[in-house]
Amino acid sequence: MGSYISSNANRFYTALESAYGSVGTITASNRIPALKLTVQQQLEVTNRKDKTGSRTFAGLPVGGRRRTSFELQTYMTSWQNTSAGPGYGPLFQAALGRTPLQFGGGTVASSNSSGTLGFTAPHGLSVGQAVASASEIRFVAAIVDANNVQLNAAFTIPPAAGAIAGTTVTYLPATALGSVSVFDYWDPAAAVQRILCGGAVDEMEILLNGDYHQFHFRGMAQDVIDSSSYSGTVASLSSFPAEPAVAAFDYSIVPGNLGQAWLGTSASQFFTITNASVLLKNNLDMRTNEFGSNLPQAIAPGPRGITASFDLYSQTDTATAGLYEAARQQSPISVMFQLGQAQGQMAGVYLQSVIPQVPEFNDGKNNLQWQFRPSRAQGTLDNEIAVAFG
Repeated sequence: MGSYISSNANRFYTALESAYGSVGTITASNRIPALKLTVQQQLEVTNRKDKTGSRTFAGLPVGGRRRTSFELQTYMTSWQNTSAGPGYGPLFQAALGRTPLQFGGGTVASSNSSGTLGFTAPHGLSVGQAVASASEIRFVAAIVDANNVQLNAAFTIPPAAGAIAGTTVTYLPATALGSVSVFDYWDPAAAVQRILCGGAVDEMEILLNGDYHQFHFRGMAQDVIDSSSYSGTVASLSSFPAEPAVAAFDYSIVPGNLGQAWLGTSASQFFTITNASVLLKNNLDMRTNEFGSNLPQAIAPGPRGITASFDLYSQTDTATAGLYEAARQQSPISVMFQLGQAQGQMAGVYLQSVIPQVPEFNDGKNNLQWQFRPSRAQGTLDNEIAVAFG
């Protein structure tokens, strides 16, 4: 008699798709430490109005349209500083759209307290790209010249001349979006294995200062195929792919209290953040009503919406008062959160221009907290947000 299948006997992999719904190729390096994957597929139910001579429902024909939605949650974890980026990188690329920018590091020539960073050789960086130094990550706010950049905020420990800036991978938004495949393998091998194909990320949420930093992805997919019912050629596959040979999977979870917060019209570091999140919504409208198909045929993104929410303890310092003043005057501020504080365990999210909502006063605890409700980021052309790993 078969036994129950343990919910921990589960491994996840992700891969970008070369074309919508065409399942990507994975290796052991594509594995991610997901917390939970929820997939729901529903058949479109329409009313039958034919007269059957009774009140009994006669059923629906086979081949109706299918709607597939998913949600995937993962902790932020350590990653190997390679050009491939973290294992969940394909999900960030699917959410934002642009091919990630790689920075292989460089030798520092100079740095100062105003956030100017110089290199001994041409840096090749772009605005919005991330730079890492020791236990900190920052974003390029402006290009000074071929060897110098202006950062969104100065490093708290300015790197000395001759120091090495670390490797970073930066994800930026684009007008068009790609799709991702998510592989869901189980033990024992006879269990039903699944592949979510044509995954389009409608919402991406970055959660800070919980027990652990977390990333949540929600969206719609073209289909979910499984090893039990698979037959013929589906999703550009001639057979259901076997799981790659399971390799060592060693990673560290990053505590939610580790990181930095930089806010304000002139970025200041805040140590009083108690909770924060950044939410991206792509407002997808999938091509689901195509004649001749019961599956979505493409991703149709709508206006992008990005919001930042954060709570902090109220203080009488100039920086905290400046946030309230900016909210009242509807003046834009920059928002940057750093998650983690060690090489290979850092991420950063940077919103260059956010109009903060006037905060709510929460006086239900011993110390007064200000709660800044979702405040929308703005930009000019696909530059509202940058997410990076270092």
